[in-house]
Amino acid sequence: MEAALIIFALMVLFTFLGLGVYATVKVVQATKRGVDRTITQARRTVEDTTLRAKSFGQVGVTGALAQLRLDLRTSMRATEQALQDGVRVDASLHESIALFERLSTHGRELDDELKRLEQDPDRGRIAERLPDLRERTAKIKQAADSLRWAARDRAQRFAQDDLSTLSAQIEVESDALRDWQREPVDDLAAAAAAWDAAQANGAAAGPAQAPGNAPANAPGQPAAAASPAWGADQPQALNPAAPAPQYPWQKARRPESTT
Repeated sequence: MEAALIIFALMVLFTFLGLGVYATVKVVQATKRGVDRTITQARRTVEDTTLRAKSFGQVGVTGALAQLRLDLRTSMRATEQALQDGVRVDASLHESIALFERLSTHGRELDDELKRLEQDPDRGRIAERLPDLRERTAKIKQAADSLRWAARDRAQRFAQDDLSTLSAQIEVESDALRDWQREPVDDLAAAAAAWDAAQANGAAAGPAQAPGNAPANAPGQPAAAASPAWGADQPQALNPAAPAPQYPWQKARRPESTT
């Protein structure tokens, strides 16, 4: 039992030691990457500043080589940044990044060659090679600019399409919010009023018995006594009441039993 506890304690101890070593290695690696990145950026800034100073302060071959390197590095760096920013939201740019890596190989080779030529004392031979160096730099720079602007145009087009879709959805929602309709109670009251008006018009236009339809007296028989005129003085009981109007929502009355 004691041996098992000792083994378990040793396993827990080794586990914690392993985790500590792993965390320490990761921290050291992250710190090293940060330091390397800082050093690289500082070195790049110093080198670009030096090239900019040479391109403005010196004339001839040295100034031309510095200007070619500065243009090449500026274009390649801007394209790399644009592609890295775009691939975070558009996975289709992975192929463009692969093409840019191949282009970067040619760009770094040209930059190294230009850097070596800056230290070459034979200025005459370098001057003879300047047209070819300018052409190579222009080709690489044009390809990098094409990739960069294509990625930016693609991102802008996606943003415009998304904005157009969002605007259309908002217009539909706005029209739906402005669609005020009557309540169902108002429709029911209007239907009841129309039904009452139809019943009143039907009762007023009911057929009356014409005088010519009365039966004639037989010959030799005395004429029947004229019916008294029904006026306002007649008892109310003799005037049959008008049937109550029936509404469409009321149930039909069941006939009373005759038994």
